[in-house]
Amino acid sequence: MWNNRLIKLIVNSIRDLLPILIVVLVFQLLVVRQPIPDIASLIVGMVCVVMGLTFFMLGLEQSLFPIGETMANAFARKGSLFWLLAFSFCLGFGTTVAEPALIAIGNEAAKIASQGGMIADSDSARADYAWELRLTVAISVGVAVIIGVIRILKGWPLHYFIVGGYLIVICLTPFAPREILGIAYDSGGVTTSSITVPLLTALGIGLANSIKGRNPVTDGFGLIAFASLTPIIFVMSFGILLR
Repeated sequence: MWNNRLIKLIVNSIRDLLPILIVVLVFQLLVVRQPIPDIASLIVGMVCVVMGLTFFMLGLEQSLFPIGETMANAFARKGSLFWLLAFSFCLGFGTTVAEPALIAIGNEAAKIASQGGMIADSDSARADYAWELRLTVAISVGVAVIIGVIRILKGWPLHYFIVGGYLIVICLTPFAPREILGIAYDSGGVTTSSITVPLLTALGIGLANSIKGRNPVTDGFGLIAFASLTPIIFVMSFGILLR
């Protein structure tokens, strides 16, 4: 059973990566008209990517999704709103602060901010700026998960929150420093990556499954939308306060 599942995941990973490889090879050989510099490294790299993606998907199926759904079911059965919201915040905060993409963009943003004169040109200033940015985004995602969980519990329509959130974004944009705008809008994307998405999806679906009258399709999804929206608001507010 394990062998069949592993083989299927490997085949799916190859199928998912094949279009990317074809595009690169076509442009390299037919448009740029240059030979591939190191074919051996390309092959080894693609094998590593395929195996990495395969084991990542296996880990999601065997661990992250079941953990998220089990915890959501347990808190729903326990009936403690405080602990459910506390767990939701900690899950959103913890998964976001550990996101590799957020760490990378935080370091790059600190480097650019020091070059632009927004902060002092020192290692400690850059480290503090990157950490404060990561902390701001992580807190925003924690708040977003709380809002999303309350929405699932109450059965409120998702589009009201999304429209209202983007109206806040539009209102904040003219007042935010120009240097922070791009980072703010990008932060909504980098937070919803390899660690955050599986756990928040499992939390939402598990919670919707556990509550009578909730539909996992219409109510269980939407946490990722909140996690993408609130960092924009929080990072722009962070830029306004920093200025």
